[in-house]
Amino acid sequence: MSTVTPEVTWAQRSSSTEPEKNYIFLTIVAADVPESDKQLELTPTKLTFKGASTSKKVTYAVELEFYAEIDPQESKIHHTGRDFELVLRKKELKEEFWPRLLKDNKKVHFLKTNFDKVCNTARSA
Repeated sequence: MSTVTPEVTWAQRSSSTEPEKNYIFLTIVAADVPESDKQLELTPTKLTFKGASTSKKVTYAVELEFYAEIDPQESKIHHTGRDFELVLRKKELKEEFWPRLLKDNKKVHFLKTNFDKVCNTARSA
């Protein structure tokens, strides 16, 4: 089985006063990976994912080192047949958004902004 990097999409919310509104929404698009075949490790600074797709005959693998720390205990993971959706609680309460998801400033081809989840502050005001 060949190993490929899955598409990863992300969006964020920020709040200096409400922890539940201070998070990263992350989706790992890895179709047909059974729950039993996934390996997902979440630390304050990094996410590591690996999973074998039963129908596509590939293994998905990705490692993301975050721009800043998250709180793994307060984060949530939801698995669908098509992807893994994560809500990662930012550790530090700040009004400012992270300038990027990853610690490294370099652009990566598999990482995209999830515009369906982006908060438009002008529209929500």
